[in-house]
Amino acid sequence: MHPFLTDLMLALRNVLRQKRRSAVAISAVGFGVVALILAAGFIEWIYQAMREDTIHSHLGHAQIVRPGYLDSGMADPFAYLLPAAPDELKTIESLPHVRTVAPRLAFSGLISHGEATISFVADGVDPEKEELLSRTLLISKGEGLSSRDPQGIIIGDGLAANLGVTVGDRVVLLANTASGGINAVEAHVRGLFSTVTKAYDDSALRLPLPVARQLLRVTGAHRWLVLLDDTAHTESLVADLRQRLTGTKLEVVAWHQLADFYNKTVALFSKQVGVMKLIIAIIIVLSISNTLMMSVMERTGEIGTSMALGYSRQAILRLFVSEAALLGLFGGLLGILVGVGLAHLISTIGIPMPPPPGMARGFTGEIHVTWRLTLDALGLAFGTTLLASVYPAWKASRMEIVDALRHSR
Repeated sequence: MHPFLTDLMLALRNVLRQKRRSAVAISAVGFGVVALILAAGFIEWIYQAMREDTIHSHLGHAQIVRPGYLDSGMADPFAYLLPAAPDELKTIESLPHVRTVAPRLAFSGLISHGEATISFVADGVDPEKEELLSRTLLISKGEGLSSRDPQGIIIGDGLAANLGVTVGDRVVLLANTASGGINAVEAHVRGLFSTVTKAYDDSALRLPLPVARQLLRVTGAHRWLVLLDDTAHTESLVADLRQRLTGTKLEVVAWHQLADFYNKTVALFSKQVGVMKLIIAIIIVLSISNTLMMSVMERTGEIGTSMALGYSRQAILRLFVSEAALLGLFGGLLGILVGVGLAHLISTIGIPMPPPPGMARGFTGEIHVTWRLTLDALGLAFGTTLLASVYPAWKASRMEIVDALRHSR
């Protein structure tokens, strides 16, 4: 039999022989893996939910803009208008995995109702395309935008409360035009909406794109938002669009280049997960080291007998390292089974969460377990047990045969 298999069989025998101590070590490793899967799985779900909410609220998977718009567009928005090019939009929509391309015209101005006048920020949108893109925008009262009602607008809950309007009220929108003048249009409130961001709801409204163009006296839009059927295709689509638009005065930007809050949140949580992994690794190392050191002390006579029968110091070293590897493997597999089961159970029940700071509403959390997370947990369990076995195994292999045999008397 191959020496490796021999060592493995002996290690398995020793693990099964010391049931109580092995059970404690396996439980400690399993507990660490369960804790990692549940905590990291919850953070993984937050990543996924935040990513999709960010994409389906105001960014899309990719944006097509004029070069410089993202840096200087707020100061001079009319200098970065895209053309009204329906044929080009249809060409982009025909690309693989593209669900829709939604033009948006961003501006700010004043909204009046009665004696009250408040500033606002607005997006002129295509109502039908926004139904796919803005799924995180919830109509809290009334109805959403419709092309059949070109003068109907929707207003954020906070802005409506500050202005004192509700569904059906008439308002006047006032804004600067591209030529430097002032223009106004009359509209009626078709509905009230809320998003995940309260600050946005306190100042935002949306209106059909033709009315926005009429108010600003322009054509075209500031951005074309591209929505895909799967976020995983973002990079390939962005590369394809950049190649197709080479030579044009257009820039393609992926959503993650615009999602500053999301990127900072991922960086923060990633560091927290790293600290948690370190704590779990320390717990496993201490637990396995203690188990193996106790095993070495109790088996001193057995170690001396084995060495007297011809076992080399390297064989003794491999034996204890193999025992640690089996403890890590068994503990890791047990932790994965329990952790995945608990994750599915908790996700089925849901985790009620209050609104985060700056958000308008709470959410029900879940635990999202991925293959990468599972392999990371198993690798952590296996690697830390091997690390923990180094000193006890070295200690056992350095024993003097005479002293070890005398210990058994």
